[in-house]
Amino acid sequence: MIQNNKIAIIIVNWKQYELTKSCLSTLKSSKFNDFQIILIDNESNQKELNDLKNQFDQVKTFPNKKNLGFTGANNIGINYAINNHFEYVMLLNNDTETDENFIIPLLEFFQEYNKLGAVQPVIMDFYQNKKVWNAGGSLNKFFGYTSVVKKPKHMNRKIDWITGCCILIKTEVIKKVGLLDESFFAYYEDVDWSIRIKKAGYDLAVVKSSLIYHHGSKASKNESSEGMLSPFVHYLNIRNHIFLLRKNKDIFNFIGSILYQFFKIFSYSLYFIIRLRTNKLNMVYKGLIDGLRNNNFQA
Repeated sequence: MIQNNKIAIIIVNWKQYELTKSCLSTLKSSKFNDFQIILIDNESNQKELNDLKNQFDQVKTFPNKKNLGFTGANNIGINYAINNHFEYVMLLNNDTETDENFIIPLLEFFQEYNKLGAVQPVIMDFYQNKKVWNAGGSLNKFFGYTSVVKKPKHMNRKIDWITGCCILIKTEVIKKVGLLDESFFAYYEDVDWSIRIKKAGYDLAVVKSSLIYHHGSKASKNESSEGMLSPFVHYLNIRNHIFLLRKNKDIFNFIGSILYQFFKIFSYSLYFIIRLRTNKLNMVYKGLIDGLRNNNFQA
């Protein structure tokens, strides 16, 4: 029996009010209801936000004038959760829809394993709901790259890193390892957080009986002559991967990581040259330079 497990569910919105409404609607059907939803609205549109608040009047909202990214926005919610003594924090992407029973198995897993720091559900593809989108992450420490488990041989298992798409973490763990690193802005921040959690002596796991459904990274998409993904996403991909390697150089092989980065950037460059996507090519190399210099983005 799950009792007294107060959860702060933090959802970040950035110009996707309809998706966010769908996500909130599914949470209202949850069989577990001892939670508060905290909505962080980046580049907030007051009219749209008021409409959303009228439909979901129990949601605590934080409007931001600027886009603080995934990390900055979530940290606002995490600080609120810590200050208000929530036992657990859940980060949940606004482009997800949840199963009515997805929370209880996650909490039960915490009760079963004392060393557990954070867990995630199995995340299915919304449009192909029998296809796994993410069942945990693995880390290749020799070459310094991350990968996502999509065809797991078994579930309810320990994993190397948890996706920020949906993570349930104990508040006491956050107090020990710190908030999300805001220098990442978005991408690879969940891997960095996972590494810090494991370094603190905790385990990470995926729970097979907990399911949510993911629409896809619509905030990252920007249909244009250069393709669906915006050049800024490629910038963050390159820069933040290098940030991750430099920040956690004690666990990655130096030579292997350099080799992998060389082939990664070479393959990106070749593809963008062939497709005449000059903006993306330029952002790849800006990401490389800023990653090596440990710089944040400057327009």
